[in-house]
Amino acid sequence: MRLSTPRTAARRTWTVELQPRPEGPALACPQCIPLPRPLPAGTARATALAHLARHARESTLPAHLRTCQCQARGCRWHTRHRGCAGTVQLVLTRDRGGRRWRLTDACTACAAATERAAVVPDTLPAAPSPTSPHRRPPHLDPCRREEQAHARVREMLTYLGAALPRFCSPTARLLALQCALRANRCGQVHLPGGLLRGMRLAGHAASWHELTHANWLAGPSPRTARGGVAVQLLDAAVRAQAPGRAQRARASHWALQPTHLATTHDAPPALQLTALALASHTTTASGRAEISRLTRMCGLSPGHLQDLLDRLLRLGLLTAWSRDLDNGEELNWQLPSAAGHVGAGSSSTRTQRA
Repeated sequence: MRLSTPRTAARRTWTVELQPRPEGPALACPQCIPLPRPLPAGTARATALAHLARHARESTLPAHLRTCQCQARGCRWHTRHRGCAGTVQLVLTRDRGGRRWRLTDACTACAAATERAAVVPDTLPAAPSPTSPHRRPPHLDPCRREEQAHARVREMLTYLGAALPRFCSPTARLLALQCALRANRCGQVHLPGGLLRGMRLAGHAASWHELTHANWLAGPSPRTARGGVAVQLLDAAVRAQAPGRAQRARASHWALQPTHLATTHDAPPALQLTALALASHTTTASGRAEISRLTRMCGLSPGHLQDLLDRLLRLGLLTAWSRDLDNGEELNWQLPSAAGHVGAGSSSTRTQRA
């Protein structure tokens, strides 16, 4: 009889810290030796995220073996809630003003209760089947495809809310979303001129500079003959997304005209992004989400977010929005089809803030 040796459990929590030094920030990782020289200030954030992504790729586990690491540590990373629930996902958390980053496996309930946390989209490509390496993916009905696009946009907006600095404007976030969903495996993106003109973002050079300054992408290159823009993504997590380009292309198209809350193309970028964030959390004719989650997605203050919600009321895209009476940090909203005869923008449709 052959005895089996115990396997070492794969680590599923990684933490890095950017330690201030006179010559520049240095990356400290408990599992690795310190970097030999300080990092340029503009690349420190991207280097930290890339370092965490590398650890996650090197310590893969099948989905059925992954457990909530937050629960294993006594749930000290968040406020109390009813207990672990939902699927286990990779969650990125930012602490100490962006100097400390943690990547860990956490369940849906713990991730939602953790401040300054975002679910990282699945970045580990599935291995091809050895029996049929060229097997085509199963056909999905239109409703299922829309559900996937809906979920993909929500995951990517949540991730960008944590990965991008707070100074990134709504315009830059809309561009980052399209770049992330349209990138190839090498992180190369080409946005056609027609797309940029349709988004009314063709002349927003400052937004590209914001993403470049955040060290999230390199470029853009000089415009092509048709007015398109080519960029290179530097975010390691975004470059290695698991879903195929066809699925991500459907998500990018859905983000341009979300089913539930489609604004006009000439709407301000902040209003477009807010409507998209709400649409990604809407089911049928109503939705709900934490205020902090929406403000991180849109890069807005709570007051600015509420002003934009009022504007969506006046435009008739919403019929009501309110804060949850039991949880003041959560927003509820309704679409016109949910309210029927209630007039859009009526003062009675808005619940006053406590």
